[in-house]
Amino acid sequence: MTPNTFLLGQTFNGLSYCSILLLISLGLAITFGLMGVINMAHGELMMLGSYTAYVLQNIFLRHYSEHFSYYFAIALPLAFVVAGAVGLLLERSLIRFLYGRPLETLLATWGVSLILQQLMRQIFGANNVDVRSPAWLTGRWEPFPGLELPHIRLFIIAFTAICVLLMYAVLFRTTLGLKIRAVTQNRDMSACLGISTGKVDAYTFAIGSGLAGMAGCIISLMGSVGPNTGQNYIVDAFMVVVLGGVGKLAGAIAGSFAIGEVNVLFESFSTATMGKVLVFTVVILFLQWKPSGVFPSKVRSLD
Repeated sequence: MTPNTFLLGQTFNGLSYCSILLLISLGLAITFGLMGVINMAHGELMMLGSYTAYVLQNIFLRHYSEHFSYYFAIALPLAFVVAGAVGLLLERSLIRFLYGRPLETLLATWGVSLILQQLMRQIFGANNVDVRSPAWLTGRWEPFPGLELPHIRLFIIAFTAICVLLMYAVLFRTTLGLKIRAVTQNRDMSACLGISTGKVDAYTFAIGSGLAGMAGCIISLMGSVGPNTGQNYIVDAFMVVVLGGVGKLAGAIAGSFAIGEVNVLFESFSTATMGKVLVFTVVILFLQWKPSGVFPSKVRSLD
């Protein structure tokens, strides 16, 4: 393998990892920016999306094996619905009573994460399970000799790009998006203008949870699925949100790209553990310089 081919391969691996981080962080960035909620159960919402893909895979294998290649196309929107519904229930039953109390919210969502993990252990067992890729996601594309790009990673990059475009469309081309941006900038003034901030919070949390579910569905194809699946990514997701700037989609994009590429770069000449340590060091140093992240939030308040 030539140095140029190796560099292109590493860049592609970094881009695919960036896409995974961005998909995970997309919903977290919106909910964290809008409601100030540190949702420690975000990883478990991803886990629900992963198990949704696993359950649907088994249903197709037992009853619709001739149409197995279509199961994942159904699993993605179903994972959004399942995780979104759980997120909506969580917001309406617990989180809405804890706004403005970040420590209590953190502890409560951490407790929810433990409950969901134990629930999955009771239902599916403590051992990890595998999700099979459909035929159209197997194989590799070789643009030129020495460089092989797996179809699944190409799909992740394309799917993440579509999700980002859809979120921009929702935020900047719909009435709901206008309300979300208004509440983010000034919650009290938005309420005075007749916006139901409670409904905006609920819808936004459901959308963010649904995005986490789809991220978990995607991640299920990258490795085995277990009760601790979400814990492997939640720290990186929070780093992306903080590094990019709370509540900013552009910040989530920039943060995921920076962390993903730097992580792959460091791992190319060191171990995975040392690569994580170096990434943490770089993020800490950057936040010492710009504590509000790459794109700091602009919040309007009354004097």
